[in-house]
Amino acid sequence: MSDPQDPQRRAYYARVARLERMHSRGYGFEAPGTLGRSYYTHYQRSSRRRVPVLRIAAVVAAALILMKALIVSQIGVMDYNMRLDRFGADTVAQRSLAYVMQVDPITAWLGAELHKAFAAAG
Repeated sequence: MSDPQDPQRRAYYARVARLERMHSRGYGFEAPGTLGRSYYTHYQRSSRRRVPVLRIAAVVAAALILMKALIVSQIGVMDYNMRLDRFGADTVAQRSLAYVMQVDPITAWLGAELHKAFAAAG
């Protein structure tokens, strides 16, 4: 057997220990220039932490406009505004909701287009 003080033996065990540390951290054996496990564990986790606030706000706004347009297409602008006036504005929340639910030009146009599409289909 070789001597425990042998420099080649110490270098071998040092390499094995380094590889075991890397493997326990999730690096595995990666070739230079490739996308290995460390890329997917590190970079994918960090990109998930950001919340796309503008994208979420745009989807909520589009859903709100579509919902208002569907209601307007079914009951009409005049009846919609009459119901909105009857809603009452007692609290700040009700006043703000009535403001958000007002018919805007995009909602009126989209409601008219949806009404045409529903009339042609049915």
